[in-house]
Amino acid sequence: MSQIEKRTRAADLGIRIGRLPRGPYNAITDVPGVLVGHATVIEGQPETDRVEGIARTGVTVIFPHKNIWEESVYAGAFSLNGNGEMTGLLWVEESGLLGTPIGITNTHSLGLVRDAIISYYFSRNPDSKSRWMIPVVGETWDGFLNDVNGMHVKQEHVHQALDSASSGVVTEGSVGGGTGMVCYEFKGGVGTSSRVISLNGRQFCLAALVQANYGRRYQLIVDGVPVGRDIPVTEVPGRTDLQQTGLSSSREGSIIVIIATDIPLLADQCKRLARRGALGIARAGSMGADSSGDIFLAFSTGNRIHSSLHAASNEGFAVRTLGHEALTPIFEAVVESVEEAVLNALCTAATLTGIRKQTAYALPLNKLVGIMRKYGRLK
Repeated sequence: MSQIEKRTRAADLGIRIGRLPRGPYNAITDVPGVLVGHATVIEGQPETDRVEGIARTGVTVIFPHKNIWEESVYAGAFSLNGNGEMTGLLWVEESGLLGTPIGITNTHSLGLVRDAIISYYFSRNPDSKSRWMIPVVGETWDGFLNDVNGMHVKQEHVHQALDSASSGVVTEGSVGGGTGMVCYEFKGGVGTSSRVISLNGRQFCLAALVQANYGRRYQLIVDGVPVGRDIPVTEVPGRTDLQQTGLSSSREGSIIVIIATDIPLLADQCKRLARRGALGIARAGSMGADSSGDIFLAFSTGNRIHSSLHAASNEGFAVRTLGHEALTPIFEAVVESVEEAVLNALCTAATLTGIRKQTAYALPLNKLVGIMRKYGRLK
């Protein structure tokens, strides 16, 4: 068996999750109009016992479409376990609408990212000073590698991520908000995947992007195979920091899952999609630990509600949707894309050393392929 040197995606290793076809980029940007941008913050040289000034963090942003500021989309959210935060969800729940880009970052930078999204809009739209917004920003904790109390994510990083947001290939792994994340005791981070669905002869896309930072090694499952149990810590070290720093051994981390589609759905249907995202991480081995923040947000770009329509309260307006009976194949696409997005985060993330010289080691791809072959999933 040849040695796999380069970090790559699960599909490039021959691993196939589910049965549905992927989109051309196998990414959330396969949904027409969706844009993704990152800003990565790497600062400081790791030293034993040094925390201050060691930055291994960043921010990731997702535009449902470029004009999201003026044209809201229907959205719904779900919390599998609420030991985490995503700002703006009360208004999403109340209105069923999402009207800003989505930010994902580390726990202690959440407020700054929220404020920076607001400042970004008003600095570019000075005539809109009377407008208000409640940005949606999610977080996971990167304090194993990052000086999380150092507040290293700045306004300029958020603006950089917003400015750089683009369609096409999405950079994954140790990038943006996923820079300092750890998943199943391996290096985690950002991952994405998509599925193409045919409904009444029309092609649609459903996709997911995750910031994966949760789980214990023994829980990791890949396409039904107990991969984590077959990679002992004697081969790839795990979370040795638990004893060094006094962290509770029950600490499980968190995951943010963003689900996007161009299928015309209403807010209640988006919420149903968000719930199915939990099944995707369950198939990858998650059990929603008490200390984990497992938060899901789904949106549909199939209807765009211009801000002018909100003022026409007495006139009404037309929207498109599907009957609930049509949702089952869409649920399947959610589960498959979320499961594969988690795996892509693990496969693309590279080994990284941070505070106190603590290291999050990458999932060994050569070992992964060998295990999948042993269980008959690969030839």
